[in-house]
Amino acid sequence: MVFCLKIKRRVDNIYGRKLEEVAESAAYTYAVGFRPEMENKMKFRNVDKRRLVIVVAAVIMMGFALSFLNRTNLGTDPCTMFNLGMSRILGLSLGTWQAIFNSFLFIFVFIFAKNQIGWGTLANMFLVGYSFDFFTWLNDKWIPAGAFDPMAVRILVMIPALFIFIIAASAYMGASLGTSPYDAISYILADKIKKVPFRVVRICYDLVVCVAGWALGSTLGVVTVIMSLALGPVITWMTDNVIDKYIISDKK
Repeated sequence: MVFCLKIKRRVDNIYGRKLEEVAESAAYTYAVGFRPEMENKMKFRNVDKRRLVIVVAAVIMMGFALSFLNRTNLGTDPCTMFNLGMSRILGLSLGTWQAIFNSFLFIFVFIFAKNQIGWGTLANMFLVGYSFDFFTWLNDKWIPAGAFDPMAVRILVMIPALFIFIIAASAYMGASLGTSPYDAISYILADKIKKVPFRVVRICYDLVVCVAGWALGSTLGVVTVIMSLALGPVITWMTDNVIDKYIISDKK
């Protein structure tokens, strides 16, 4: 009897530790995005078609929202801020430059974090930038020059555009069909610098990109600050409380 109790305690201790390890692994995966020792598969197989449609619609809406945020001249997210500066200097459209830049980053993601790659990765690489180009063209064609000059108009446009961007980004991330190359690089860096918390790595990463974008002539504005500091927590809340429950819920 005593022997059996000792065996039971031993088993409980072993499985207790294993459960703690699993919990730690899940928490790390949630915070950092991937672990290199995990199965490194890309997300192209057995894809829910509804999620794929949501991803494509979401990245197009992100481009739509960014086209208006750019017109307000109050800043954009750090990645778009950098890409706008580079595209302006090179004389390319945002979509063309972003496709080139994302393809370069994609090489590193493919080497170090294949399991971050999926249909959502490809959609983000190409559709956000070219959607931005398309809707910017429409804005220039149909909205009179100087319409965004008054600050009141710019603020009134910024608020719904920022809201649309957050909803679209939440749907895109909540679908779990891959990460944009820009975001995946931050996960790779966090995995290589294990002693530094992911949030610190991400803030420093975005800060460096913001400084580079500002040096290239892009606007560092209130929208940039909001997106840099609050976008992550807001998207997490939106994904958990709205997107997962009402948009991509698996419940019939």
